[in-house]
Amino acid sequence: MPQFLKYLLASCLGTTLALGLLLFLGFGALVGLAGSASEDKQVQLSSNSVLELKLDAVIPEKTNNTEMSPFDLESPYVLGVTDIVKMIRLAKEDPDIKGIYLNPSLFMAGKASAATIRAALEDFKTSGKFIIAYANFYSQSGYYMASVADSVLLNPVGGIEFKGYAATITFFKEMLDKLDVQMRIFYAGQFKSATEPFRLDKISEQNRLQTRVYLNALYDIFIQDISRTRNIPAEELRLVADRLDGFSAEGALKSRLVDRLVHEDEVLELMKSKIGLDDKEKLRKISLTDYYLAKDKGQEKGSGKDKIAVVYAEGSITDGKSSVAGGITDGQYVKILRMLRKDENIKAIVLRINSPGGSVMASENIFREVLLCKQAGKPVVVSMGDVAASGGYYIACQADSIFAEPGTITGSIGVFGLIPILQKTMKENVGITVDTVKTGRHSAFGSPLLDFSPEESQMIQARIEATYEDFLGKVAVGRHKTRDQVDSIAQGRVWPGQMAKQIGLVDEIGGLDRAIQAASRLAQLEKYKIREYPETKTPIEQLVEKLMNAEDREEAVSTSVLKSELGELYPMYRSLRDLRNAKGIQARLPYELVVF
Repeated sequence: MPQFLKYLLASCLGTTLALGLLLFLGFGALVGLAGSASEDKQVQLSSNSVLELKLDAVIPEKTNNTEMSPFDLESPYVLGVTDIVKMIRLAKEDPDIKGIYLNPSLFMAGKASAATIRAALEDFKTSGKFIIAYANFYSQSGYYMASVADSVLLNPVGGIEFKGYAATITFFKEMLDKLDVQMRIFYAGQFKSATEPFRLDKISEQNRLQTRVYLNALYDIFIQDISRTRNIPAEELRLVADRLDGFSAEGALKSRLVDRLVHEDEVLELMKSKIGLDDKEKLRKISLTDYYLAKDKGQEKGSGKDKIAVVYAEGSITDGKSSVAGGITDGQYVKILRMLRKDENIKAIVLRINSPGGSVMASENIFREVLLCKQAGKPVVVSMGDVAASGGYYIACQADSIFAEPGTITGSIGVFGLIPILQKTMKENVGITVDTVKTGRHSAFGSPLLDFSPEESQMIQARIEATYEDFLGKVAVGRHKTRDQVDSIAQGRVWPGQMAKQIGLVDEIGGLDRAIQAASRLAQLEKYKIREYPETKTPIEQLVEKLMNAEDREEAVSTSVLKSELGELYPMYRSLRDLRNAKGIQARLPYELVVF
């Protein structure tokens, strides 16, 4: 027996050591991959090249600042709007780039981002270089981008989703009723529709009104832009959408949405002829990512020791210290803003916001740091992207100047709280009852297993209303209005960018470039460099970071599986997950509003 135990222990020790060695080597290999991924890929740009823009992935504001699969090791960069525009501008002046091949079949970006990229493509055309668009099928957003091209081409059996805009909201009230989940809902602002999916089974009249207003505003931009570049009257385009002419290739051609019906080989030959290549010469296409790697990736723009910091705040605003790609945690952004405030070379800050809001506490902490930056003598200019609403507007409202894009959704000045009570569902569905012993009247207050008393409900509502009043006060100070003036345009209502300017929620209509110019004027800078924050990582770098933390490792695996299984339903799950993890009073648009 002693001999047997000796061999058994030796065997176990050997197995443990082997596994440990494998894990060490595996981790070392991942670290090596991360190191190699961080090195620039050697990309050769040939003369007579065509820049290929597929634009078929989610497009963040800042490169890699998005939730990416940590197991996608072949795509080290997810280019953001800023870098896409930068590459188009470089290509305009690049003698090696003769034109752009646009294939935006499933374009995935918000309305303001789409307009920004499209405007860069319009500017590219002034160089005299060609833009040719081709797809087997164009989604509506994909066609919006393609319509800027000199030639819009379509597969002979393809089609175009050209039908107008609609907004869909998913309601959960009946499901919650069937499960006997009692949602205790508190909100301030008659247009604060964030709570509607949990207290109604259809859109309220107030929400229907505000949704129709901003949908019409977005649709007007869509129609007018296409009308200008396709030379088709706006009213005719509206009729084309109502008749669904684009759903067949012949209908798309007859209605002038496209110029020709061709196959891809014919498109390639067309581009070769435009460049002047003969039949034996190969068409050289370079992807947007490779072009980014071939050019000045990561370099600061501008000159001089003085700097303007561009801080990208995109995603939901949540409490926490850790950095989250595609999200805003107060710990991370307070740290960034505090560092910029203390950096003598940073002379101004541009806060680029693309956020539906989130935690009031986290928004307050970021708002405070923005205020301290101003008090330190550093101008703060806000540039709004696709959405800067609720908590997104909270952190913006006292900036020195606020810029929005025509397609920006902003406002939603209001707050809410959602608390599920599971006492009834546990009793009726599972047969579990709950009892309690208390030392005071409200000792059990806050438990999801016990319903609130009328007094406790009144206390929560009073807290909500006090937070709303504080929000109104902050906006009033920042926008130089009275409390009542702000209240009349607040009430949780959302506004499109142009209307937001008319009512005084923003100062100017314009993109990030104009905001940077404004910041330079306020800081009285003639020469300056631009630094971008936060620093972002490639998927492999994120994977190594997550593997060092057990909780992050589990989340990375589960997120990847859920995104794969749920597909288009994943955003709905993510919204419910964010609500589940929400702490305290919220200033956000929590439901998944799908505009298509």
